Amino acid sequence: MMKFKAVLFLSLAVLMAGCGLLGKGGKAKKASSTTGWEYNNPDNGGFQADGDYNQITGPGLTFIEGGTFTMGRVEQDVMYDWNNMPRRVTVASFYMDETEVSNLDYREFIFWLQRVYPEHPGKAKAALPDTLVWRKELGYNEPYIQNYFRHPAYSDYPVVGVSWLQADAYCKWRTDRVNEQILVDRGVLQHDNTQTGQNVYTTNSYLAGLYEGTEGDNPIEDAAGNARKLKWEDGVLLPNYRLPTEAEWEYAAYGLIGNADGELLTERKLYPWNGSYLRDDSKKDRGQMMANFVRGRGDMMGMAGALNDNADITAPVNSYHPNDYGLYCMAGNVNEWVADVYRPMNQQDVDEFQPFRGNVFTQYRRDGDGNLVRNEYGELIQDTIADYRNFKDGDYSSQIIEGPDWQALQDQLSTEDMYLKSDEAGQFTSLISDNVRVYKGGSWKDRAYWLIPGTRRYLEQDQASNDIGFRCAMTRVGSPQGF
Repeated sequence: MMKFKAVLFLSLAVLMAGCGLLGKGGKAKKASSTTGWEYNNPDNGGFQADGDYNQITGPGLTFIEGGTFTMGRVEQDVMYDWNNMPRRVTVASFYMDETEVSNLDYREFIFWLQRVYPEHPGKAKAALPDTLVWRKELGYNEPYIQNYFRHPAYSDYPVVGVSWLQADAYCKWRTDRVNEQILVDRGVLQHDNTQTGQNVYTTNSYLAGLYEGTEGDNPIEDAAGNARKLKWEDGVLLPNYRLPTEAEWEYAAYGLIGNADGELLTERKLYPWNGSYLRDDSKKDRGQMMANFVRGRGDMMGMAGALNDNADITAPVNSYHPNDYGLYCMAGNVNEWVADVYRPMNQQDVDEFQPFRGNVFTQYRRDGDGNLVRNEYGELIQDTIADYRNFKDGDYSSQIIEGPDWQALQDQLSTEDMYLKSDEAGQFTSLISDNVRVYKGGSWKDRAYWLIPGTRRYLEQDQASNDIGFRCAMTRVGSPQGF
């Protein structure tokens, strides 16, 4: 129901906002305050100016008003990792999925890949969840291998068995499908079920003028009334769906907006809900578990006749009470991938605003004639120009060891070598690399400790598990207060 409302609101907002060129009350800005030239006047060149812009909320998302909070460990570090010391940071406003991505959502992704790339079956195969994550040597989980992802009984359950790379690919695909639908609703394009090969809609290829779709009956016009290509400056298309940063995820999970009186935080939360208890204290649901987790050894759901959390494995994505931001299952059910590369000493290097480790800067590849280059799937190819995943925490200047000086080591070993293998005296071994990603939130097979948003774990980005899923986020542009 919530997703239906979001889609309905999206369609109405697109129709009302038009192409973003109107100001308050539907009035366009008249003239430049710096030159005096009229905007949108074809007689003086027709420079088009937008009016006041309010970002619409994309399908499935809810608005998260940003602010400052203390990020990191709030409980005893029972694992003795010492990898999450408390630090105060500020997170900008953003959007996040109300629920984890479900099996139904992900099956739509697989279906689209199979339909659009019939000649490249490897594209869809690479996106398929690994259902063998359910297999256990001493447990009978074979029915989940066959049923969990595909059977309609589990459609509303969170997708699992997806790696970080697959989750990232889903976010990119979702961006393109949402923006394509916006253009269809706006009348700029028509649905084209013949898309295949190089002629597939992506937001980037459309903005670059490379997508040859079927035009709709309401094209974008310039000041003179001539049809033109839609531009990013028109404010019609939404920013990318993406995985949330660790700071965003943790901030959203706490939902401290419900515990503030002005700028005074009245109660520091341990879990996404108030208090330090795991059971509901309301009159209606008193005694019920607030999340899906393991209460004790061998106790996954309680006694027959009184299944307390009503979930043997995962539960539907909209189960239990949402937090104060309206987000479901930010503790328990499944762990969730976040965008960050894992480092144990993040708190020492963190930026105060929008902390994130994982920046890899790219640029579009061009051929000898300066034309953008696409792959066989119609996607623009990007080349790395700067990689900061390892910045100040893993590079040579930031390591402290005994033995040969760093200049000598730099000539002998790569950064990857330094992390993954070393048997020589004075050097160390670690499983941490630039391809290890953070996941958070606790799951259906975790103890209560991992339900605390400040806890963190990590896994290689190409690996998957039956207790890790994900949800998407989106950047907020403009005012941090939303509407």
